[in-house]
Amino acid sequence: MANLHVLSHYGAVQAMPAVRRIRTADLKRALAEGLEDFWAMPTHVLFIGAIYPIVGLILGRVAMGYDALPLVFPLISGFALLGPVAGVGLYELSRRRELGMDTRWRHALEVVHAPGFPGILALGALLTLMFLAWIGISQGLYEWLFGPRGPVSVSAFLHDIVSTREGWTLAILGNLIGFTFAATAFAISVVSFPLMLDRGVGPAVAISTSLRACAANPGVMAVWAAFVAAMLVIGFVPLFFGLAVVIPVLAHASWRLYRRVVV
Repeated sequence: MANLHVLSHYGAVQAMPAVRRIRTADLKRALAEGLEDFWAMPTHVLFIGAIYPIVGLILGRVAMGYDALPLVFPLISGFALLGPVAGVGLYELSRRRELGMDTRWRHALEVVHAPGFPGILALGALLTLMFLAWIGISQGLYEWLFGPRGPVSVSAFLHDIVSTREGWTLAILGNLIGFTFAATAFAISVVSFPLMLDRGVGPAVAISTSLRACAANPGVMAVWAAFVAAMLVIGFVPLFFGLAVVIPVLAHASWRLYRRVVV
């Protein structure tokens, strides 16, 4: 209820920022600028970015019991829903570098003093609820198709997925539902967190602006979403440690993209 109050209060009193149309060239430039930020602040960025592979490893370890084996993919894919929250401190470093301010890593923690921080918490809570809902739906879908007992082994689980009608149903429905969650999370957050950090607007204004940015640039935003997804997959491959580079680069590039989209 407190989060809903934050959403409604900010949305009622704050004007909507304008959004502009962009092209794929803007994505390339935002990525190049994000890489520049990464190389300009490598020690701080890697220090912060290393937190998230650790979280990923913990999630993977939790799911390694056979009973939780069906949740491995939902946990890994659902991790992307929380990516924008993980990038907030890195947005702050990009903002400070843009203004010529000190960019030592400790300044990433100063987001807690930003006027938009209550809204950042509210939207972060919403994305967390979406993550938990995705995990719950994934578990329910598996139990609906295969029953409440988990697989007896990894090989048995893989056989069930690729060689049975229920497995194909699980894969198709699971991916469709997962895509819906991911697309929704992307649409409401692609510029929301940088906007709240930068201008102190509330989540209602930020979400509306993010949706309008996607509506004004559907093709370009779809390309960016696909690129982000591909990079996260690459980051997960080397035992999650690739995320120590992928997440910071994407976070910095997302800040630069926000600058190009929101007037």
